[in-house]
Amino acid sequence: MSAYAPTVTLAVAQKRAQLLQDIRHFFAQRQVLEVQTPLLSQAGNTDTFLQSVGADVTYQDRPHRYYLHTSPEFAMKRLLASWQVSIYQICPVFRDNEIGARHNIEFTMLEWYQPHYSLNDMADQLSALLERCLGHSVVMNHYRYVDAFMDFVGIHPLTASIQALQAIAEDKGLSGFDFAQDDMSDDALRQSWLDLLFSHAVEPNLGHDLPTLITEYPPATAALAKTAVDKEGNLIAKRFELYINGLEIANAYDELADGQALRVRFEQDNLSRRQHGLPLMPVDEHLLAACDDLPPCSGIAVGLDRLLMVMTEAKNLREVITFPSGLA
Repeated sequence: MSAYAPTVTLAVAQKRAQLLQDIRHFFAQRQVLEVQTPLLSQAGNTDTFLQSVGADVTYQDRPHRYYLHTSPEFAMKRLLASWQVSIYQICPVFRDNEIGARHNIEFTMLEWYQPHYSLNDMADQLSALLERCLGHSVVMNHYRYVDAFMDFVGIHPLTASIQALQAIAEDKGLSGFDFAQDDMSDDALRQSWLDLLFSHAVEPNLGHDLPTLITEYPPATAALAKTAVDKEGNLIAKRFELYINGLEIANAYDELADGQALRVRFEQDNLSRRQHGLPLMPVDEHLLAACDDLPPCSGIAVGLDRLLMVMTEAKNLREVITFPSGLA
């Protein structure tokens, strides 16, 4: 193979083209409007564990720091608040320092929003989209985060002590992780251990028999989702994630439409970023202004490269994208 050649074969590139065509036809049939929003923004994602790619630009003859979006969510919600109609977008997104068999700094995301859709409605539409893309009927397994955690880790994630979570992680060989415990709140420290255990002990087991929706996540993972109380009385995030063959494919929220509450979350994120020694991110004031005009809605993001991995039985992201970040 020549030094300039892509890592993807022509056959897989043709499958990608067909996938994009199928998605667009699916949404056209349902009168969902395709939109395009900027890749560059003056605001960044405040999430502690998502690192934005910065871009130095010149605007009105002065230097400015912009950011490549980690998802089109913020701009799409501004459209949704203005137009109040169903929208979708297929676009490249960027997350710094993410390279590996399942990660790349630049990847392709499908994101859509449906006004007056519940999470159950969104799960049904996701199932219909998968059937269109995969070419066969799809039955999805619904699995609560708590139940999956107890089945594969053996402890209740919402009530276990931080010390118990740390002990189990160390027992499973997940030692040597420095969570800067002196600088972290108990909630942040708890979630760090939960994330570590979930990614190493739970995720690899998910979605091998049936595509699996993990529901009712811990409240610290709510991000831009609403929260609720589960049947045991624990506070949970109203969201789900789709797993197929141990791969996270999609992430859906019952969207929080409260600008003031969202501002508080962004401020808490930046406090966490400071505690982790990460740069503070400018808050998207346009999004906060739009939030109060958002209709009740659900939104979902689908990683198209990973979905293509499932469709082609690829083991590495390099097999489904033309030029990985290290070769671009």
